[in-house]
Amino acid sequence: MRILVTNDDGINAPGLKVLEEIAAEIAGPKGEVWVVAPAFEQSGVAHKISYTHPMMIAKLDSRRYAAEGSPADCVLAGYYEVLQGAKPDLVLSGVNRGNNSAENALYSGTLGGAMEAALQGLPAIALSQYMGPKTEDMSDPFEPAIAHGTALVRALLDKGLWDAGDYRLFYNVNFPPVPATEVKGMKVAAQGYRKDTFFGVEPHISPSGRKFLWIKGGPQHLPTAEGTDAAANLDGWISVTPMRADLTAHDALDALRERLE
Repeated sequence: MRILVTNDDGINAPGLKVLEEIAAEIAGPKGEVWVVAPAFEQSGVAHKISYTHPMMIAKLDSRRYAAEGSPADCVLAGYYEVLQGAKPDLVLSGVNRGNNSAENALYSGTLGGAMEAALQGLPAIALSQYMGPKTEDMSDPFEPAIAHGTALVRALLDKGLWDAGDYRLFYNVNFPPVPATEVKGMKVAAQGYRKDTFFGVEPHISPSGRKFLWIKGGPQHLPTAEGTDAAANLDGWISVTPMRADLTAHDALDALRERLE
């Protein structure tokens, strides 16, 4: 099996090392794991591509590359340049430091990499590790992903839905913020919505007197509705959310046609 690995935390991120180990177990001794990850952190870039300027790519080691671009860029660089169009059997993106549940999924570069892979017709899974008070006490905050990641990916490969549609399925996986021994299992969950949790800005004045704005997130430990991702994660479950890049609000089509046509 040939697996392409990327992330949005950067080539030196500890979560990437975790995912490389998961990929190596999945690929097996005769398989190939190729890593093409951003040279610098690309958190929050979503599905951005570097459409208006070139990016540099550097070979760091055998089957290991860093690119000055987004996760989606890295998937394109990996598929078309590094692998020369040799189709990966699977693309894995992560393991992100922090959850990509609920509205975070819309901003996530980790999901952006998986989404680009799906748009290229490649099977893809994004993996993220929810952080919280309990993970701070662990020797390794990625402990749940380390303990359960390989089995989770194998379960999706064996039993998941893998279609070949125009906007093919990809998967968003979030490991809960609890010790590995407290993980209850996996739950298929819809993308949730954290009410009253929004991104905003926090102004700061530099020593030169100029104003700079930091983007500031909201509370991450508010549960979403029952049956959705963040609620499952905060209750100790690994959430598995099937996704597509199709942004159409299909539930509104018929009503809108009646009004406008």
